[in-house]
Amino acid sequence: MTARIVVFTGDLSHSVRKGLIEIDEALPGLDWLVLLHAPRKTPRMLLRNQWLNLKRNGWRWIPYQLGDAWRRLLPGRAAPGQATGPGREYTLNALQARGNLRVARVPDIHAADALAQVRQFAPDLGLSLAAPILRRPLFSIPRLGTINLHKGKLPDFRGMPPAFWELWHDQHSVGCSVHAVDDKLDTGALIAEASVARAPHASLRGLQLQLDEVGVQLMRQAVGQVLAGAQPRPQPAGKGNTYRKPTLAQQAAFRRKFSPTVALAARPKRALKEFVAGSALALHRAAGAVVPAPRITVLLYHRVSDDVRDNLTVGIEQFDRQMALLARHCRLLSIEQVLDSASVPRSPLPLVAVTFDDGYLDNYQHAAPILRRHGIPAAFFVSTGIVDSDQRFPHDVRRGNAAIPVMSWAQMREMRTWGFTLGSHTVHHIDCAAEPAEVVRTELAQSRDDLQRELGVDQPIFAYPYGGKRHMTPERLQFVREAGYVGCLSAYGGTNIGTVDRFNVLRRGINWEFSDRAFLLECLGWT
Repeated sequence: MTARIVVFTGDLSHSVRKGLIEIDEALPGLDWLVLLHAPRKTPRMLLRNQWLNLKRNGWRWIPYQLGDAWRRLLPGRAAPGQATGPGREYTLNALQARGNLRVARVPDIHAADALAQVRQFAPDLGLSLAAPILRRPLFSIPRLGTINLHKGKLPDFRGMPPAFWELWHDQHSVGCSVHAVDDKLDTGALIAEASVARAPHASLRGLQLQLDEVGVQLMRQAVGQVLAGAQPRPQPAGKGNTYRKPTLAQQAAFRRKFSPTVALAARPKRALKEFVAGSALALHRAAGAVVPAPRITVLLYHRVSDDVRDNLTVGIEQFDRQMALLARHCRLLSIEQVLDSASVPRSPLPLVAVTFDDGYLDNYQHAAPILRRHGIPAAFFVSTGIVDSDQRFPHDVRRGNAAIPVMSWAQMREMRTWGFTLGSHTVHHIDCAAEPAEVVRTELAQSRDDLQRELGVDQPIFAYPYGGKRHMTPERLQFVREAGYVGCLSAYGGTNIGTVDRFNVLRRGINWEFSDRAFLLECLGWT
């Protein structure tokens, strides 16, 4: 398929970059022009915008702006073009390095010189992704018109922001739509639609993260359909509602309605924990590279989901915040780097690795996209006889949980191509200390062979189920070595201080009860 595509955007964010690259990978032969709207703001314009926002939002605008200024002064994380872990294929550098794509930065996307660039490019199709409102002289240039990705149900929820007004109106799901651009806001004919169910513990940001992923796939589908000649269907006449960005007062009301409240009796305890965590982080930044013994903290997750809140689960928004904190405050290691650290190096930043056990489907659906967004390496230890099957994990059966979907081999092969490590968690999630010796030997060998056959893993790493001291013995650990595993991970807490025992890598479990500061304190490995 050969076609010229022009992209109108005001923000080359991760989801926009990922969307363009996914379309380019799926439809070979495309030629791209990305028109980036980047207006030059004079002091007069900035003052006018501040005045208008103050009039609209009232006194709340002042502390909001002070908080925004403070966040900008905090130590920065790597720029989008500098990531080296999983997701590096979606960085700005990676996008600009594509030989068939050119990014043109313009101060006004509707100016005469910008229009001239687009006409000269002679596009077949236009894409509107995080763009300002487009005018007809621009969006009508492409031969097949311009299509827009709108993260909201149409026609009921036109405007912005994604998911906010749908939650405000207590909808059971949030929508994502691709439609033709016309002279009004989000009223053009529909090309593709999808929705995300609202889970019991869903948050606004968690749903927005899911919509980002749905939007990437939906736009890829829609572009293929339009280039193949598909005809859109008109939206129902006379129906629909249009919303604008909520005021700070509306956002505060939204938080009061949907954010969990902390019981009055629990607030002093939480405040003390926050103070201790904050003090420890400040102390580490000041002297952590020279005072404590050097250490590596390996974090253990199981599920990233808003379906439940239990000791094996973190929320989607929460996991995104935690990975952002790691990217900003820590030095991230792969599990292979951990195993190679016979002597732990000193570092001004906490040394941290991320791991997952079991093999739940949400690892692929929610965790992996967030890890790629932040460029964080991770290892996933799977029970090879349970993944890609209808079987259930023994601990889910004992808890009386409904069946929880697990990953497939095809999905794990994708994760391998993304740069993640896949390792063994036995075949059937057995207790290695309790089962007969031959059962343990068989499980270790079969899981090793499954990983080699299905994923091409030739240096397997093992994380033993349940992970407690009582769940592994010296004899069974010798079985692990004899089966050819290059490392073994536990799950009973602790931090790897000074050195790393390849066959007893200590890990610290993370669940939904961790506040952000408590999470960072856990990463320091002091407790």
